This record gives sequence, structure tokens and C-alpha cells, in this order.
Amino acid sequence: MSCPICGKPTQPRYRPFCSRRCADLDLGKWLTGSYAIPAEDPEALEEAAEELARQPRPDEPRH
Repeated sequence: MSCPICGKPTQPRYRPFCSRRCADLDLGKWLTGSYAIPAEDPEALEEAAEELARQPRPDEPRH
């Protein structure tokens, strides 16, 4: 198995990563929102569409 971050062989201590550095890089991606699980729930999609509709568009003048 290879490290999902850099492709080097994994180390048992940090599995599935090769090092603490790659494990920390992966954690940072989760914490900053770089990784996201897409929603397939119709209600979640509808809520997101409603939220976008409530936000003013940048090219519209504000009142």
C-alpha cells in the first residue's frame, strides 16, 4: 500500500500514511474543508439552492 499523499510506501506507525508529515497534511485538508463529501440528499440540495437564492449576486445593485 502506498501513501495517499506522496505515494511512498506506508509505515505501520502512520498507516495509511508514510510519515507524520503526510498524516498531518491530510488532517489539515479535512480541517480546512479541502475534502468534502458531496450531498446526495434532495433536502440538502434544496436547502443549498435556497441559501444561494437568498444571497445577493455581486453584479446586482444593493438597495
